[in-house]
Amino acid sequence: MAGVALLGGIALAGVVVAVYAAWVLHDMPDASELADYRPATATRVYAGDGTLIGEFSDERRIYVTYDQVPQTVVHAFLAAEDQNFFNHGGIDVSGIGRAMFKNVFNVMSGKRLEGGSTITQQVAKNVLLTSETSLNRKLKEAVLSSRLEATLTKEQILELYLNEIYLGYRSYGVASAAYNYFGKSLDQLTPDEAAFLGALPKGPTNYHPKRYPAAALGRRNWVLGEMADNKWLSEEQLKTALARPLNTRSAPRRAEYADADFFVEEARRRAIALFGQEEVNRGGYYLRTTLDPQLQSAARDALMRGLEDYDRRHGWRGAWGTTDFAEGWQAEAQKRTSPPERRS
Repeated sequence: MAGVALLGGIALAGVVVAVYAAWVLHDMPDASELADYRPATATRVYAGDGTLIGEFSDERRIYVTYDQVPQTVVHAFLAAEDQNFFNHGGIDVSGIGRAMFKNVFNVMSGKRLEGGSTITQQVAKNVLLTSETSLNRKLKEAVLSSRLEATLTKEQILELYLNEIYLGYRSYGVASAAYNYFGKSLDQLTPDEAAFLGALPKGPTNYHPKRYPAAALGRRNWVLGEMADNKWLSEEQLKTALARPLNTRSAPRRAEYADADFFVEEARRRAIALFGQEEVNRGGYYLRTTLDPQLQSAARDALMRGLEDYDRRHGWRGAWGTTDFAEGWQAEAQKRTSPPERRS
């Protein structure tokens, strides 16, 4: 009788698990949708000489194919996020074990806990699922990861990951991050710069190069060490990369030439009239214009000089600033500088 009861309990548990799994997985997205997935990409506006003069986007992203990503950049992200990527089937059991082992010591030393999610799991979560933390979502993530591995090649999964991931500095994807942090295209990045980008997925805010330079440099150097341990960098390359300072832009910029705001706005207006606002903000168009930056700057300077000459003859009519009508306001007014639009 005890054996029958045990078998009955096992059967009941199996039914409960099956019903739970069916309930959780019934509305799962289709992994095959990602074969043709294209995330929102910025539309960029260029002058006649190829200078970037503007950008329109919901998310600042420059889409690149896997073949356009240098192996140094690929290796930097694999070193930081998923060193066993090309060997697992979506879930890295050994990686989870390593993370659990390291987290025992991280808890004792007060360090940040490590996750065991693979790149495939991150793609499933970032593209197909929500960011909620629950058992249901983790189960969906695991199943979707296995389906992704069966549907897409490893290179396709990496392409999705490297274009979708948020890396801080208003950057979605590695190509946008390379430009916003370093003012470079991907093929111009040095190993230390690639390693810094690879350091960011764990927390772009925590490794902000201007706010937390020591943490950012330390994380970059850790990634470089992992790249060397995996034979993706030679000892000489590692030594050279570690010696380089972490130099990034002060803030992301939407243009290399910023003296044509009204012209760029007119280009945006005409593009929206042709394609619609959503398509312009998400379609990744390349808009080549007739603008000549040298002539534009000369024209603007000539206009400002003409306006200033007019004001010298007739008197400045615009406000220079605001101040309280308290005692001594005349002395305060004398300290005010000229309006910023006036050029010397």
